[in-house]
Amino acid sequence: MSSPIHFAYLNGLDMEALALTDEEILGAIETSLAMQGRGETVIEPRMHLRPREARGHFNVLRGVLPTGDGRAFAGVKIVGDFIDNWQQGLPSEMAMLLLFDPATGMPQALIDATAITEMRTGAVTAIGAKYLARKDARVLGHIGARGTAYWNVRLLNRLFDLKEIRIHSRRKESRDAFAATLERDLRREIAVAEDWESCLDGADILVEASRLEKPEPLFKTAWVKPGALAIPYGTMSAVELDLTDVMDKVVMDDWGQAKAGPFGALRRHVDEGRLTAETLHAELGQIVAGLKPGRERPEERILFWHRGLSLSDIALGALALDKARRLGIGSRLRYA
Repeated sequence: MSSPIHFAYLNGLDMEALALTDEEILGAIETSLAMQGRGETVIEPRMHLRPREARGHFNVLRGVLPTGDGRAFAGVKIVGDFIDNWQQGLPSEMAMLLLFDPATGMPQALIDATAITEMRTGAVTAIGAKYLARKDARVLGHIGARGTAYWNVRLLNRLFDLKEIRIHSRRKESRDAFAATLERDLRREIAVAEDWESCLDGADILVEASRLEKPEPLFKTAWVKPGALAIPYGTMSAVELDLTDVMDKVVMDDWGQAKAGPFGALRRHVDEGRLTAETLHAELGQIVAGLKPGRERPEERILFWHRGLSLSDIALGALALDKARRLGIGSRLRYA
């Protein structure tokens, strides 16, 4: 009789107990981006599952990432994105991550990836700004108050000496609660804006993480001043069509995601040929790996569009798994 086979299980409480630090999160994501830039990873475009009669969909993300110590993980994450979940007291995005041994296909871990999704998104936003924003960026304008928004602001605040943080979201109660959470955790004042313009106009870093029901051009091109970095990544596009016309550089996390599915901030720009593989300046991983330049001049307007990387999920999943083993956190489930 063969020996029992088990795999690790980390639930939401386990992930909270791990208390991943800002430095751990940023380090893991920056390392994984450099690996991607050097061509050491495997990543496939996301797929979508759209239930009938539902105001939302599932994203299915897949990839393979070396861990740097001779190991590697293949990973599949399924994350729901349902706009009305707040009415039931649920996060709009809930996820599970499966990690496998890419040499055998044996399951290694099942992880609650809701927090991972939020943390890795914020980390990619922050690492993107590290390479693409001006070093003296002082004003952040942030649209949206979902889970990823918290980590956007927290990690940008970690990397930049921000003098002003402005936030806005559609519902007053959500933006007020978001501001209160940020003020508690960051121990600084947060400016709550009443509209998109007062939040974004003239900011050094403009982040759009809105929850629109359909595409609507609420993010105005005129608000992006010379030297600014714009980071729109809402599921439904909120930008004007001419936004890419004023940009000196457009950067993506992965060009392969550009045509994956019907969603994304620059969906129409790709469909109409305004953004192509030829007009794309670089993928962020190529910049992190030193293969292509990031910001080269203070006055450059740069746009960074990230759709979310399976590699980022796997990187934080591997980080969580290793830390859980060291601290004795989590459970083991029998596979066979």
